[in-house]
Formats: sequence, structure tokens, C-alpha cells
Amino acid sequence: MIPGDHRQQRDKGLRMEAMADGYRKMSDSYEDEEERKHFQRIVSAFKYYKPHSLQRVKKTESYLLSLPPHHQKLLTKYREHLQEVKLCIENNDDIIKLIIKDVSHIFENVNPSNTHTDSVRQISMTLNPRPVLADQEKVQATIKQLVRDWSSEGKDERDTCYQPIIDEIIAQFPAEFWNAADVQVLVPGAGLGRLAYEIAKRGYTCQGNEFSLFMLFASHFVLNKCRGINSYQVHPWVHQYMNNLLAGHQTQAVSFPDVNPSDLPENAQFSMTAGDFLEVYTESNHWDCVATCFFIDCANNVVQFIETIHNILKPGGIWINLGPLLYHFSDMPMEDSIEPSYEVVRDVILGFGFQIEKEQTRMKTRYAQNTNSMLQCEYQSVYFVCRKSKKELTYVNGTESGN
Repeated sequence: MIPGDHRQQRDKGLRMEAMADGYRKMSDSYEDEEERKHFQRIVSAFKYYKPHSLQRVKKTESYLLSLPPHHQKLLTKYREHLQEVKLCIENNDDIIKLIIKDVSHIFENVNPSNTHTDSVRQISMTLNPRPVLADQEKVQATIKQLVRDWSSEGKDERDTCYQPIIDEIIAQFPAEFWNAADVQVLVPGAGLGRLAYEIAKRGYTCQGNEFSLFMLFASHFVLNKCRGINSYQVHPWVHQYMNNLLAGHQTQAVSFPDVNPSDLPENAQFSMTAGDFLEVYTESNHWDCVATCFFIDCANNVVQFIETIHNILKPGGIWINLGPLLYHFSDMPMEDSIEPSYEVVRDVILGFGFQIEKEQTRMKTRYAQNTNSMLQCEYQSVYFVCRKSKKELTYVNGTESGN
């Protein structure tokens, strides 16, 4: 996986919904065989984390034992370090068990009484006999995401990536002119939900949307099961065997969450939806603001994302974006993709009738970066604020007309 690659969300009860036509029609009580298998595959990926990870250590240990005795003697500290690595993997697995506990029932609008009990049991108990390497990488990325979104170690990244968006929302919808609860904000590609949480914490009605079950499982655990501050630990860099200055950098423990996720105002309006952004959000002129962070490049066709954002915003609504263009489906087998430059993307944005009010290029941002690593990855991201015209526009065969 590319370093920093972003390709890959309370007793009060955060709503987690599988919207109609949402996460691959998961609201159909898991009866669709293909979707049941997909759900099961992700659960299996989490369950295979420990044996898969320990196998990597065992391979190194086996090679170490084949070295000349005087080499082994010189590597005594390294052999002891590998024992620490195994303990860290065990601890991560304990967190994973908590994350996937009861995942069959995390979606609010899936009624367990309407599901076939045997199917649900298979989802939670059956392992996929052939774990996919890419899925294991996503499990590891999910652990790193806990650091980015819900630890004090991730604060610098959040200040760089999330704070400009939060500040812009506050500037666009100031308290002296707006009742915050009346402002509808959507955060597509919400990941583990911290940005959406912070927006809701400031009184706005906010909904996060996420497609990845890896992210949805983990966000549900943090937002609905974690109580108190820094009550759990993970070892996010334990799988980084290269570019470590100190052995302890690989086995570093990070505590989470750095805030109590249930610490929201009593009247806070915060929800998460599971589903494909393009399928879930089809209602025109609904949202006051769409906030996208490291998201628009997660499309086969970025133009379709831009068109959907324009459609769902109210006339005069605001789109705030920050991120690079690391196109998710580029060169991926069996997937189609276009990868236009920002120059072209900007023309598309203007072509749909958006007015660009703010724009900054080369913003230095990072994504789940290990700051102790000898290898660092940094994006020069684009940040912009667009407004949908207050005059509703329609497009017929590519020609703009006003209503």
C-alpha cells in the first residue's frame, strides 16, 4: 500500500442506517446472497487479522534462525523485538474483536426479526477460506484511521484537513443569522466519522455517509460503544517493518478516543448512513452544505460526483472540498476510471454552474501518516469553496438553461 494512501465513522444512540438502495441494498434483510457474502468477507478479513499478521512475523523468525550463530547473537535485541511485535498484534486483535462484535445488527433499519437467523449466524461465525491480501491491508488501514480520527496523535492531521472545513461552515452559517440546527450538512466519505462528529458538535444537523464496511464497523464501535477518554489502545505501526529509526517506533501504542464520543449536546442531530453516495443521495435541492475531505477521487467518474453534489445542494448551497486526486480506481483490475487533472476538474465544476468563492492549491496535508517513520508522504492538496447558483439551472444535451 502507498504510504499515506487514503484509498481504501453514544448511550444517546448514533443512528446508523442502511438507506434504501444504500449499502448494496443491505436493507433487504441480508437475503441477497451476493451482499451477504460481501458482508461475510469483510467480517472474515477482520477475523483473519491475527493469523495473517503472526504469519508475517513467523516468516522473519524462521529466516533469523537460519542465519549463522554469530549473526543471531548480534541480533538478540531484534529477536526480542519480534516478541514485542507479536504482543502488539495480539492487542490489536483484542480491539478488532470488539469492533466486529454484533456487527450484524448495526444498521438501524434492518430488523433482525425479519432476517433469517441462520444467515445472520453465518455472517458472524463463518470464515472465508481464502482471505484476500487487499482486505488485510484495509484492516491495517482501519487501525491507522483510528489514530487519524480519534487520537491526540492525529490532532495535527485533523487540524490541517478538518479544521479549514469546520471554520468555513461556521463562517458561511454564522450564529447571528442562522439557527445551526436548521443547517443541513452532508459529509460523504465520512470514514470513522470525526469530521461529521465535530460539525454536529457545533450544533449543525450533520449526516456522514460511508460505503466501506471496514470503516462502518470501526466507526460504529467508536461512536456507539466507546465511553470515556483514551479507554483503548492500538499499535498502528506494528506492520511497518521498514524505515524505523527506533524499534519502539514500530511497537508504539496509541490511545483512543481522545474525546468521549457521547459528549454531544442533548439536541445534537448526528447520523451516519451506509451506502454508495451516488445511490443514496438523489433528492434534489436538499442540503445546505456538502463537505468533502479526501473524497472526490474515490469515484470511477469524478464528473458524476460533482454532478450529484450540485444536484443535492439547495440553490445557494455551499460545497467545501479539501484533498488530492489520488484516483481510487486508477489501474485497478476490472475497474474503469478517468483521472482528469485538477485543471480539468475545475472546468467541470464551473461547467455545472458552481461559483468558486475560495481556492487554494498546494495545501500540505497528510493521511494517517506515521510521523516517526524515515519515509514520509505528503500531499499538496486542493482546497476550494463553491456556491451553487441561487437560480436553478438545468442541462439539456450539455446546454445550460435557467428556470
